[in-house]
Amino acid sequence: MTRIAELVEQALDGLLPRIEGIEGRLAEAMRYATLGGGKRLRAFLVMESAAMFSVAETAAARVAASVEMLHAYSLVHDDLPAMDNDDLRRGKPSTHVAFDEATAILAGDALQTRAFEVLAEAATHSDPLARCELVAALGAASGAKGMAGGQMIDMVTENEVLSAPTVTRLQALKTGRLIQYSAEAGAILGKASQHQRHLLAAYGRDLGAAFQIADDLLDVEGSVADIGKTTGKDQAAGKATMVAVLGMDMARAHADMMARQAADHLQEFGERAANLRTLAAFVVARRS
Repeated sequence: MTRIAELVEQALDGLLPRIEGIEGRLAEAMRYATLGGGKRLRAFLVMESAAMFSVAETAAARVAASVEMLHAYSLVHDDLPAMDNDDLRRGKPSTHVAFDEATAILAGDALQTRAFEVLAEAATHSDPLARCELVAALGAASGAKGMAGGQMIDMVTENEVLSAPTVTRLQALKTGRLIQYSAEAGAILGKASQHQRHLLAAYGRDLGAAFQIADDLLDVEGSVADIGKTTGKDQAAGKATMVAVLGMDMARAHADMMARQAADHLQEFGERAANLRTLAAFVVARRS
């Protein structure tokens, strides 16, 4: 993960250059929000799934960087006062605090559009169809029926008591869809069969569920120093989580079950998927 994080960091640095002129402040905000932080989990999924199909690292790194831009945009907007109103992200002031709210909104907008621009560029893949599939899949994962839709549910249902299935759907859209896309992206790059794509998508779906529950547990148990963001905010804001629905012990058991289920989807790939199976165990054992 460390090696891939460094590789993707280099790709991001090149794909998000500084800009001269007044608009340079926007470029700096984009770089601030994206570079130098985060687990790069989604990037790791792209790179590892692409490696299973012998995709060139340079091409996979572009797609991984694109996903990280899209993810960074979502975090910038999520931290805004109109959303979750959080002043800390990845151990440093949120983008709207370091710059200002208007700049943060524009930085998120520009990161989102840059993510799709990178996917559409010829350097990402020689086959235009593969590039179109990447663009369409990322759009589906991040739009009204994906990440943005999940955020809408999250906002509307604050301080409501939700059932476990409703919380599962909320988290599958808000967090899981982008993780699912990241796992499937390598198969798209590698022109894998539909069956193989479906297996990786299923892995990503269940991994995303395990990851989000682990995140919810860390919000209760973790420290600011460890996780780099404000803790206890879900309960304070009346957010619906699996921890709130099931309690700590059952939520942890459910996360473990989802991680095992995710790994089971990879049996067909044998040793090629060893790192992805290890990742499934990591996401529920992590402390940050």
